[in-house]
Amino acid sequence: MLRLSDLTIIPSRAALGEIPDGKRLINTINAHSYNVAQNDPLFAQALAGGDYLIPDGASIVKACRWLKAKSQPRERIAGWDLFEHEMQRLESRAAGGGRRRSVMFMGSSERVLQLIRERAAHDYPHLDVTVYSPPYKPEFSDDDNRAIVSAINDARPDLLWIGMTAPKQEKWTYAHWAELDIDCHVGTIGAVFDFYAGTARRAPLWWQQHSLEWLYRLVKEPRRMWRRYVIGNPLFLWNIFSEKMRGEK
Repeated sequence: MLRLSDLTIIPSRAALGEIPDGKRLINTINAHSYNVAQNDPLFAQALAGGDYLIPDGASIVKACRWLKAKSQPRERIAGWDLFEHEMQRLESRAAGGGRRRSVMFMGSSERVLQLIRERAAHDYPHLDVTVYSPPYKPEFSDDDNRAIVSAINDARPDLLWIGMTAPKQEKWTYAHWAELDIDCHVGTIGAVFDFYAGTARRAPLWWQQHSLEWLYRLVKEPRRMWRRYVIGNPLFLWNIFSEKMRGEK
């Protein structure tokens, strides 16, 4: 069971710049992932055991305040914010250092990955993009896992993005962390692959600024998202209340 009160969470977007170089695992947490982790021990371990955790939801920021949690994030940091920060930092280093850098996208479909490559070539001209689309199946075989690890290690990227949706992406990365022979930041960012490729649209800025991005996604994809939000949001409140009560005993 995951306790929000015990987690170390990055407090602000500005603090992303303080993450040191080297092999660092950066995950995100929101109301949905908190709910799932209550009944998924490996997922809970993956979230708690990564190097950095960002609050991808206003509900997480508010819950930390109400719980008087160890970490008190001051603002929501979306996976998109992490993506933009890391990509621009690597682009600036490549442009200023006279040496091209590489970024790898592991996950999603060949079509999405091709769109990412095309856009990144324009947005980040000093970065070489490598992609890998894993088999589309609920569980990877041992051969699948070895192939993914080999592809990453052979690429030796300067930045690695994992996008297979939560909780699969976090659990896979955590389980195979020791096998990854890399020395770079690794972010598990799920839907950002589709946002950047243009195959899915982020909520307009007004919705983001008013903490209603979840509602926008529900309106746009009610069949896929209704359980996450219609059931998940009340469940999150209950789980947070339960954590509060357990902490006061």
